[in-house]
Amino acid sequence: MNADLSAIMPALQANLAMAWLWILFGFLSGLGLGCFFHREDWLGGYGSFRRRMYRLAHISFFGLGFVNLGFYFTARVLPGPDPFLPLASGSFLAGAISMPLCCLLMAHLPCTRMLFAVPVLSLLLGGGLTMFMVLHHRPDLITTAL
Repeated sequence: MNADLSAIMPALQANLAMAWLWILFGFLSGLGLGCFFHREDWLGGYGSFRRRMYRLAHISFFGLGFVNLGFYFTARVLPGPDPFLPLASGSFLAGAISMPLCCLLMAHLPCTRMLFAVPVLSLLLGGGLTMFMVLHHRPDLITTAL
């Protein structure tokens, strides 16, 4: 790790902790959903909107856990701190927290669907800033991957 990153390590540690916490929540929510999946009428049946939202919340724990894990390791290979790094970090954290909450809220109150803008915009911001930092500081990572 670059010595200059020590100043932003608390932010990166939050992404690492969120990653593993969200993966754990993915396992736990899978356990909870798995206790009832055999009931055809549970949450309105397999194809119901409510049940789809619960499944989306469940899988978002895994997906956004891995996004935060990927961000943690990406930030560590950057040659130094970037002024956008704390904002990207916070955006990924906000997206991870708000996505399953929005899914569960919308499962019971479909009129709240516009709240999905919060996690989506947060994740787009985090992803865009991370891509910018990678292209700006480490374009070799892109060319060697291709």
